Amino acid sequence: MTEYKEEEYLMLSGLQHFVFCRRQWALIHIEQEWEENVLTVEGNLLHEKADDPYIREKRGNTLYVRALPVHSRILGISGICDLVEFTRNDQGVFLHGEEAKYVPKPIEYKRGKPKKHDADLIQLTAQVMCLEEMLGTDIKEAAFYYQEIRRRDNHVITSELRRKVADLTKEMHVYYERRYTPKVKTGKHCDSCSLRHKCLPELVGRESVSTYMKRMLAD
Repeated sequence: MTEYKEEEYLMLSGLQHFVFCRRQWALIHIEQEWEENVLTVEGNLLHEKADDPYIREKRGNTLYVRALPVHSRILGISGICDLVEFTRNDQGVFLHGEEAKYVPKPIEYKRGKPKKHDADLIQLTAQVMCLEEMLGTDIKEAAFYYQEIRRRDNHVITSELRRKVADLTKEMHVYYERRYTPKVKTGKHCDSCSLRHKCLPELVGRESVSTYMKRMLAD
């Protein structure tokens, strides 16, 4: 099995962008373009509250670890888990500094409410796969906490989701190695995209972005 080197790791959070729109992912992660909109600002503020690397808290049989760095040599990705709950269980794994065994469960914080597409779930599954590889264990369940509905949304991490993550990360690495930015595929998702003014989806069927930019500069 091929393993990636640390310098080849891609951002785990990029999976969400990649599923939402491959072009958006390439503009952010390959071409280094980024624009804030209301959605990204609200999302960042929410994560600032969740991502406090100095908080490691124990309540009863549960250990809460925030902003936990994770990675996978097999998938070639790295990132941060907003929160991982480690619940004491004899079927779990030993943790550094702890005498008992614990079962991990990633909790991802999101603004809004559950989405119709599976971009968030793919990202959460990738976190699970990273933790499994790092800890040498199996994780059956993970969850989201959605700010708008203020409750948890639990998910079983299926073999189908794992296959999707494996296939998507391979595709991401191919695009990144080729420095390939896909053409835009327009849809309703374009309206809320933070990179709409960089992507220029309204030009589809008229002229390429490069042609448009040359024409604007000439004018």
